[in-house]
Amino acid sequence: MNIRLDQIPVRQIKGVSARKEEELHAFGIRTAADLLEYFPFRYEDYRVRELEEVGDGEKATIQGKIAAPPVVQRYGGKTRMSCRVAAGRMLITAVWFNRHFLKDQLTPGRDITLTGKWDRHRRQLTVAESEFPDRGASKTGTLQPVYSVGGGITQSWMRKTIAQALQQFGHLVPEVLPHELIQRHGLMPRREAVMRIHAPGSAEEGQAARRRMAYEELFLFQLKLQAYRAHTRRKRDGIAHTADNAAIREFAAGLPFELTDGQKKAVNEILHDMRQPYCMNRLLQGDVGSGKTVIAAIALYAAVKSGHQGALMAPTEILAEQHLRTLEKLFKPHGIQVALLTGSLTERQRRDVLAGLQMGMIDVVVGTHALIQEDVHFRSLSLVVTDEQHRFGVGQRSILRRKGIHPDVLTMTATPIPRTLAITAFGDMDVSTLRERPKGRVPIKTYWVRHDMLDRVLGFIRREVAAGRQAYIICPLIEESDKLDVQNVIDLHQQMQQAFPDLKVGLLHGRLTAAEKDAVMREFASGEAHVLVATTVVEVGVDVPNATLMVVMDADRFGLSQLHQLRGRVGRGSHASYCVLIADPKSETGLERMRIMTETDDGFEVSRRDLELRGPGDFFGTKQSGLPDFKVADLSSDYALLETARDDAAEFVSREAFWHDPACARLREMLMRDPVFQGEQLD
Repeated sequence: MNIRLDQIPVRQIKGVSARKEEELHAFGIRTAADLLEYFPFRYEDYRVRELEEVGDGEKATIQGKIAAPPVVQRYGGKTRMSCRVAAGRMLITAVWFNRHFLKDQLTPGRDITLTGKWDRHRRQLTVAESEFPDRGASKTGTLQPVYSVGGGITQSWMRKTIAQALQQFGHLVPEVLPHELIQRHGLMPRREAVMRIHAPGSAEEGQAARRRMAYEELFLFQLKLQAYRAHTRRKRDGIAHTADNAAIREFAAGLPFELTDGQKKAVNEILHDMRQPYCMNRLLQGDVGSGKTVIAAIALYAAVKSGHQGALMAPTEILAEQHLRTLEKLFKPHGIQVALLTGSLTERQRRDVLAGLQMGMIDVVVGTHALIQEDVHFRSLSLVVTDEQHRFGVGQRSILRRKGIHPDVLTMTATPIPRTLAITAFGDMDVSTLRERPKGRVPIKTYWVRHDMLDRVLGFIRREVAAGRQAYIICPLIEESDKLDVQNVIDLHQQMQQAFPDLKVGLLHGRLTAAEKDAVMREFASGEAHVLVATTVVEVGVDVPNATLMVVMDADRFGLSQLHQLRGRVGRGSHASYCVLIADPKSETGLERMRIMTETDDGFEVSRRDLELRGPGDFFGTKQSGLPDFKVADLSSDYALLETARDDAAEFVSREAFWHDPACARLREMLMRDPVFQGEQLD
């Protein structure tokens, strides 16, 4: 009988006591497989160097001979011990802090290996670690793995235990990739890669081991997504929409503007999917104001013309109402009935909408999460459009999908997603991208100023209002916080009322009721309020063409994509528009954000840089984005490997042989253990 690594409890590794086993469980390590796949995140370099090669302030390991007895100085309960050491052709000073207990071992003429920070000007090495070659076992000359540890688990214990696990069970590490892929990409065999990633003989060996494990992670994840796509398409249980091209062309001809080439391409991709007998699952991504709603309208029109109903779910009531107004304008000449379903409806209005949906008298419904309540039933829902989908929980989206019998799904986002993240987060989807801006959109000029220039910014606001325009002022927090020294929105609102006693200054934040938010936004949209002080509730979708100035307080507290979304609230009319970021960044990351925002207004470039700065887990500002926690792969740097893995996975699942070939048996077994292939619906 074959013993599997994932069936061997970690307790069976020599040196792991019951207490240590419990501490390892806290790290998610329960089996020998878990421990061997607990990879280091970097290496400490103990390879010996000549001091002439070491730069000032660098960390280095050197070998030398003690040239004189040590001198110990004491001050305030602490000690500083210094000793002259002959290293190569140099005589240097080695300094230890609070290590005076080593004094008796530092005898002149004894060989010593030192690791520490080199001060070239003083010819001084501040010692972090020291070893004596005459003692035997040594880290010198090696790359030592550095693991994420804590509690009772120390770095040295983890190194020793993983080395023991490799000795006991390393021979059981299974190969999971087909031989064909290992050869195609010149990858290390898995057993060797696991050994080398923990104990590389050289930096190149460690990189080759890491590349092999990163490719495997990305390939297995992509295989699951690609197999799911093939699995759903094979079922062919979707609705094949029948709207003909002539009807679509007639609808497009009646639009108040001509579609851009990018919009036409996206429409063709969506309509092609909607006509297939399998369920469409497509992401439509485009920068702020790139015209996604019009494309959603054409898709909804095609659903209605095919004899079915459509639903559009938005994250806020303000945005839902905005979509409703757009769709009513576009659909009215064609006799299509559109309704709104939000929490603000009266009981009677709600009853009427529910009856209209169930009887099929309402063709398209626009709403918030009110759409997914139990008593909402459709006659024939064939298309679900979700706007800014990462703002809904996974459960919320799948409930709406189940309101129809396998409806097509179109997801829209104005957060342009870097290609690597789109392939990963939405790998089971096809992606349509809008890169062009509609004609007539005004570029937004972005400036970064420090807080001491606030008076000049207030003067700028006054000039814009005097010219008949409006301004937003955005603030990170609702009320005072001891943790963050940032302006809070309630104080800021009072400050702005004092600065502009003759102007109407509105206040909008997340603690207001839906009705209160709605009233504030209507006041601003109608031009009654000149300035709107708000938190990031205005980030998504609010459309006020007369607003030309966006001021963001403590701008370094926001992520890049969020700043770009806020900037997109202005420049929606024909007037010159501006974004002013007010910040005194304390970190290099904060400074970098300000630089990027003033250098580019291309959302795709902003999102690429955001991914580099923040990492994939925080990119969406939420952990419910469905992104896996990769152990080795890094979406910011492994994008070429990700694309290769995606192409390989797509190629494998498209082969009929993949589903029967004994060489792919382990891959199929891994897939079939996944809940999706046991009948659970993937969202």
